[in-house]
Amino acid sequence: MCLAIPGRIKSIEPFKDGYMSMGKVELGGIIKEINLQLVPEAKENDYVLVHVGVAISIVDEEEAKSSLKFLEQMNELDELYNNVEEPFDKLRTKDERAKQGDEIINKMMS
Repeated sequence: MCLAIPGRIKSIEPFKDGYMSMGKVELGGIIKEINLQLVPEAKENDYVLVHVGVAISIVDEEEAKSSLKFLEQMNELDELYNNVEEPFDKLRTKDERAKQGDEIINKMMS
């Protein structure tokens, strides 16, 4: 099953021409680099729902914390925690991740 996981935006990367908006989002205590293109109005400390590395909507803090608690109780965050040993940053360069995010969003929008 694919889940959208709530997380809090810790920081937003400066926008680079030709790239999608990216930021660091805390998901259950783990910080991941997330594509923020679909939530351009999001700002630091906002809570967002993240699905496959893309923030898909902004949610309020109470809803985010309630959902995260429920997911933890259901052991639905195991994959997130188990991927900590191989950080996302080691898999590809930042530019490669941004390019891949661009491709995914462009496919979704077409």
